Amino acid sequence: MFGPFSGWEILVILVVVLLIFGPGRLGELGKSLGEGIRNFKKAVSGEEEVSPPQTKVENKKPEENNKSA
Repeated sequence: MFGPFSGWEILVILVVVLLIFGPGRLGELGKSLGEGIRNFKKAVSGEEEVSPPQTKVENKKPEENNKSA
């Protein structure tokens, strides 16, 4: 089935991993692994992620024209 591993061995390994990391952390690990593989494939194929240029926006307070005398 999976090379030298049988179905039962794969199942036992998955149960042990689930017990060690827990269901919440296992989802995060899967997401991180998927992103890593995707980034690796992009790097190997030569595709670069094009992002729009960053523009700096300054927040200015409106000047107070009404001054108390």
